[in-house]
Amino acid sequence: MPVEIERKFLVVGEQWREGAQGVRIAQGYLSQDPGRTVRIRLAGDAGFLTIKGRSEGIRRAEFEYAIPFQEAQDLLGLCLPSVIDKTRYRIPHAGHIWEVDEFHGENAGLIIAEVELEDDSICPDLPPWVGAEVSSETRYFNSCLAVLPFGKWASEAGI
Repeated sequence: MPVEIERKFLVVGEQWREGAQGVRIAQGYLSQDPGRTVRIRLAGDAGFLTIKGRSEGIRRAEFEYAIPFQEAQDLLGLCLPSVIDKTRYRIPHAGHIWEVDEFHGENAGLIIAEVELEDDSICPDLPPWVGAEVSSETRYFNSCLAVLPFGKWASEAGI
């Protein structure tokens, strides 16, 4: 079974932007059940269908399939409210590719860095622009941000 092992961190400062080029992403959810999420994503001119299982620590089952762009666009219209709008930057650091998501719309002000690992025992070298780890905080999951955007709880959390 395909497995995603991912750690997430808040981003601090602007140093990460040096030389970074991003791709705009729109993603929505057909299902947001905690045991399984079904996501539709438009990334640039590509479309994807992704099914993720329940998180167990930083590990969960993940199945991702490229689908025709027009079909992804049509499926995005069937998604639950609301659609996530973000720009993703891929930044190499110490042998890993970090994906930095800068959120827009109701999630504006939130920037999260993710790194996928081959094994959950790996401790990657952290870039200087990485702050607090939020891997186990479900409110930072994109599926949760679609339901309760960052802009609605950030000030209460002191962020």
